[in-house]
Amino acid sequence: MSAPEEEHHEEFEAVGAGASETYPIQCSALRKNGHVVIKGRPCKIVDMSTSKTGKHGHAKVHLVATDIFTGKKLEDLSPSTHNMNVPNVIRIEYPLLDIDDGFLSLMKEDGSTKDDIKVPDNEIGQQIEEGFAEGKELIVTIVAAMGEEHALSFKEAPKN
Repeated sequence: MSAPEEEHHEEFEAVGAGASETYPIQCSALRKNGHVVIKGRPCKIVDMSTSKTGKHGHAKVHLVATDIFTGKKLEDLSPSTHNMNVPNVIRIEYPLLDIDDGFLSLMKEDGSTKDDIKVPDNEIGQQIEEGFAEGKELIVTIVAAMGEEHALSFKEAPKN
């Protein structure tokens, strides 16, 4: 007989390629400006074309996409009948409270803070820092996909 207090630690982190982070869709159902996973990265489709192959071959879909976080261009070629993964992309807007040591301090809906988003290392990050330094109230849009979160845009909070 085993004691009921024995090891019952279940670990859900090691599920591999993101359990609910993506969902499958047939390649022929993908559309330009939609999202797709290429080489393990969440991407936005910028161009796609279908080519017919020989007598008994299958139509192939050629995808050109950009990584939604890095902007890097990626390509893929896949039979139109095959499934590809589509990332679940979530956009959330947060009011900016502070910038501390290269990280944004954002206010969640429940009033707590979210302090794990880095200031983007690009023009947008520079503009956020400048606007904040000028005392502007900023709303930062955080885009999350496949376990990554980045500040991709911002706007000035509307004046009441």
